[in-house]
Amino acid sequence: MYIAVVPNRNSPPAILLRESYRSGKKVKTRTLANLSRWPQARIDALRQVLRGDWDGVVPEEGPVCGPVFGLLYALKQVADDIGITAALGRNRFGKLQQFLTLARVAHQGSRLSAVRWAKDQAVEEILGLTPFDEDDLYAALDEIANRQEAIEVLLYRRYVKRVGGAPVLFLYDVTSSYFEGEKNELAAYGYNRDGKKGKKQIVIGLMTDAQGEPICVRVFSGNTADPATVSEQIRILKERFGVQEVVFVGDRGMVKTNGKAALTECGMRYITALTDPQIRKLLKRGAIQLGLFDEAVCEVEADGRRYLLRKNESEAQKEMHRLEDKLKKLHEKVNARNDVVTGSLRCQPEAGLRSLQKWIDHYQLASFVSLRLDSRTVRVEINVAAKEKVTELFGCYIIETDVPKAMMDAQTAHDRYKDLAHVERDIRTLKTGLLEVRPIFLQKAGRTRGHVFVCLLALKLSRELQRRLSAVFD
Repeated sequence: MYIAVVPNRNSPPAILLRESYRSGKKVKTRTLANLSRWPQARIDALRQVLRGDWDGVVPEEGPVCGPVFGLLYALKQVADDIGITAALGRNRFGKLQQFLTLARVAHQGSRLSAVRWAKDQAVEEILGLTPFDEDDLYAALDEIANRQEAIEVLLYRRYVKRVGGAPVLFLYDVTSSYFEGEKNELAAYGYNRDGKKGKKQIVIGLMTDAQGEPICVRVFSGNTADPATVSEQIRILKERFGVQEVVFVGDRGMVKTNGKAALTECGMRYITALTDPQIRKLLKRGAIQLGLFDEAVCEVEADGRRYLLRKNESEAQKEMHRLEDKLKKLHEKVNARNDVVTGSLRCQPEAGLRSLQKWIDHYQLASFVSLRLDSRTVRVEINVAAKEKVTELFGCYIIETDVPKAMMDAQTAHDRYKDLAHVERDIRTLKTGLLEVRPIFLQKAGRTRGHVFVCLLALKLSRELQRRLSAVFD
């Protein structure tokens, strides 16, 4: 390659980057770029490079690459705006905790990997933080766990000031996160939502406002049942945040009898959904009828409570398709097993029957499907009436609330329950999306709580970033 200067009559000459190439026996040239708008100093420098004037010349101090500045700076400005910096404090611990929060958004990973990542970032210039190691970050986790409630209160007050008043409706959901290792002080075996068999876990409860803005988070032992976490959230709302008028929204596995009683005792109201056995109990005693389930929300009052009935036809069709797929798969398995038994006299048909029965139990078909052995052939029998009983509630659900009609109409209460999708989205972001709270490699309870709380702060930061980007690009 070389730089060619091409005269251009009365205009300035064209500065072109060209290269020579061979086509058959001829040598030709082609233009790669027009450098006419480049400053002369840059053109001269490129000409020297192409000539090889600097080949073998190494700067005395070696190549220099400064720290990355922009990413941490942008994140810090947003953290300043939403009050995270002020809430954490400006001492060394506060700065370390702020670094952990920003690194969780920008880098994820462990504390050790965060230390390595920090070496390429302008941490001291932006955060005023002198060099640190992973032990400093572990100590920062211990300290933030001790101050978690105080920090949450400061952020909540700022939130109330920003939105113009305390929220009335709070969304709540729980999840679990598994551990790599066996020594964490909070780890226990429980219902594992991650599908990680043989892994101990913790339970995480996240509370947000109606739009999914994170308010607070709590960590529980891995064998804690979902309803048992509700009382802690009530305490936070009443004692820490001083909220008096509250509508607590939780899913059907969360706000059960004890949770409802605790909420009522504290003067709080709730919106939740009923489980399938609870719905069938209402049908059995005649409090509701199947004909009331429709696409439009239907309200029934009974036992001093409001029940909002609805049927989602598209969901009913999906459930029916899933059921038919299971039955089709069952018949395929039975036919395949019968073929094996027919082709081998040594094959034991009873073993196949037991295996197929386990499959039926696993996929919850035993209420209307039975198997029997006819000589050496497995037969499938379906109780049509029992099947219709199972499918009659496909797509049907009931939302229960004690919120007065004057405060919230039926459609609004229904929609507020559906808003639980906001907190579910936050949980997905917290666990497996941007922030990756799992898997957890920590051992001490305080550090585990500190790690989850840092993830909550990072979640608040990431949501604010999304809002600002949406305002610019949408």
